[in-house]
Amino acid sequence: MPKIGAHMSIAKGLEFAVKSSLKIQADTMQIFSRNPRGSTYKNYSEKEIEDFLHCCEVNEFGLILAHAPYTMNLAASKPEVYEFGCQVIREELKRMEALKIPNLVFHPGSHTGGGKKAGIKRIVKALDQAIDPDQKIMVLLETMSGKGTEIGSAFEELREIKESVRYPEKIGICLDTCHVFAAGYDLVHDLDGVLEEFDRVIGLSWLRGIHFNDSLEPFGSHKDRHAVIGGGRIGAETMERIFTHPLLQRLPFYLETPLDDAGHGEEIRRLRAHDVKTRKPC
Repeated sequence: MPKIGAHMSIAKGLEFAVKSSLKIQADTMQIFSRNPRGSTYKNYSEKEIEDFLHCCEVNEFGLILAHAPYTMNLAASKPEVYEFGCQVIREELKRMEALKIPNLVFHPGSHTGGGKKAGIKRIVKALDQAIDPDQKIMVLLETMSGKGTEIGSAFEELREIKESVRYPEKIGICLDTCHVFAAGYDLVHDLDGVLEEFDRVIGLSWLRGIHFNDSLEPFGSHKDRHAVIGGGRIGAETMERIFTHPLLQRLPFYLETPLDDAGHGEEIRRLRAHDVKTRKPC
């Protein structure tokens, strides 16, 4: 059975976040690398890092995923926004590497009217100036819903980014179930076909994690609105088939559903018991 966790606050520290995850029976977690809608962040002491890593080790905690802030737009056409993004991705890779966090995920970005080709070129340039070939941390491109001028709603766009960077071996993918459903990949009626297409276009070996969310919006809506498991248009049956799919068992699953810690604990319990229930959307 795959490792599963939720998005946890690190306001009280990294070790506290791990212990809070354990209380809800999670065995991994996702954190924001810094303020998700700002630029502030905390530097951790050597003692804090040591205690955090020890807590993870003794509890056999799974791969932790760090999420870059939403304010980072590597596809932006405005120079000041783009330069800020370039600075943030450089800093976050160094900071998360120091914490021995294996993966940093980010939304590829929005071209804001400049066109996808130009936006992809900017993303590639930003990654090239940030990635150190000796680093252990992987940069994960997140699959997107395709709202507005977002880049990354098509597997081909993610492949183009990965294949164009200087160090493609440092780039992986995080698949968000809500996003791909909203982007037009039919998880409900053709889950195997979607995974086959991902494997053909990018390669399942590069899939490093699952953002596990139902969708409030219908198939192909290109709207990013997460729902609780079994409380959206993907539905309980398909969500359970995704969670138990043989090709995905090696991957960590991260809940980003609109619930508190106790609610996430209940979702985790039901998923492990294969007792996913249809629920009313939040």
